[in-house]
Amino acid sequence: MLLAVLIANSEGNILIERFNGVPAEERLHWRSFLVKLGADNLEGVKNEELLVANHKSVYVVYTVLGDVSIFVVGKDEYDELALAEAIFVITSAMKDVCGKPPSERLFLDKYGKICLCLDEIVWKGLLENTDKERIKRLVRMKPPTEF
Repeated sequence: MLLAVLIANSEGNILIERFNGVPAEERLHWRSFLVKLGADNLEGVKNEELLVANHKSVYVVYTVLGDVSIFVVGKDEYDELALAEAIFVITSAMKDVCGKPPSERLFLDKYGKICLCLDEIVWKGLLENTDKERIKRLVRMKPPTEF
């Protein structure tokens, strides 16, 4: 299960978070852990260079894209390889929406569309859509046409 997708700015402020199957009382722990993990390890990392951590039998894959950090947390069948695929889909969708690796301002300008993309990529803790064209089609924000 994908336990969490968290996106933070370079100062460690959380811009988007999605938790699945994580009790409310544990979410604060995960927020602080992931922000500290990013602060300790993401300095000087290139765009889309993946880093991997393990915590309490849970995998964490994280990276930087422009001015934002992206963290994906999973367990069971979502090991580091599956999380790497998930983070690749998320970063490519964000680059498509923003047109380039986003600054924090551009990210916030495109916030709604990025949230829609995340909702199409991860659904109830499962990696739902990985095809870039399908995600684009699903987040067009137009009514569906007749089949």
